[in-house]
Amino acid sequence: MSQTPAESTESPDSAAVSFRSEVTVELVKHSAADSDVLWAARVSTAGEQSLEELQKDPERSKGLINYLMRDRHGSPFEHNSMTFFISAPIFVFREFMRHRVGWSYNEESGRYRQLEPVFYVPGESRKLVQQGRPGKYEFVEGTPEQYKLTSGVMEDSYRRAYEAYEEMLAAGVAREVARAVLPVGLFSSMYATCNARSLMHFLGLRTQHEQAKVPSFPQREIEMVGEQMEAHWAGLMPLTYGAFNANGRIAP
Repeated sequence: MSQTPAESTESPDSAAVSFRSEVTVELVKHSAADSDVLWAARVSTAGEQSLEELQKDPERSKGLINYLMRDRHGSPFEHNSMTFFISAPIFVFREFMRHRVGWSYNEESGRYRQLEPVFYVPGESRKLVQQGRPGKYEFVEGTPEQYKLTSGVMEDSYRRAYEAYEEMLAAGVAREVARAVLPVGLFSSMYATCNARSLMHFLGLRTQHEQAKVPSFPQREIEMVGEQMEAHWAGLMPLTYGAFNANGRIAP
């Protein structure tokens, strides 16, 4: 995780403002395996005998997982669970929470705690310039001057916003009121719980991939979250993950 140290301009009693260009995703707990797909699918024809799949090597039923994915029999992919702890800018979470089916969220609250002064500034690998009209555009690299301007303007704005926030808190203004001055570039954290089917739908929309049948154009910052979640999931359910890619990265 890269972090750009901030030049302190605050008083000794103020919190030190810091800047980050990376998001973090931690898999905190899970109950997710390829065998979960198999016993859920085989109950259709085997009834209680489908529980035998829990003790068998799922590799022997790789074809069934691919069939379910290809023909979009989606419900067997819902009988599992993954919980992630995500740290990202607030604007990422506002996009994230458009995904409602199969997801549960709990985010830190600015009503109940003083929010930490950690803010997002794009790294040099983040393309800055949008070219083209809506629906048909691309992002390209910015110039060194544009990167310098972006970092400088953002950092100055963040510092002034957090100073205003602290000033109101020091005067006794409620946290839920004072937080209104903070920008969406502030880092927040949340737990997000999903199943493989809901995660596949998220990845199909929020990541770009050479095997995707349907192109997607996500904002880079939420794609960074998606890439890390995908890496965790790929290790838990490799056969399901392989079938997802082989069938165009379309959620069943």
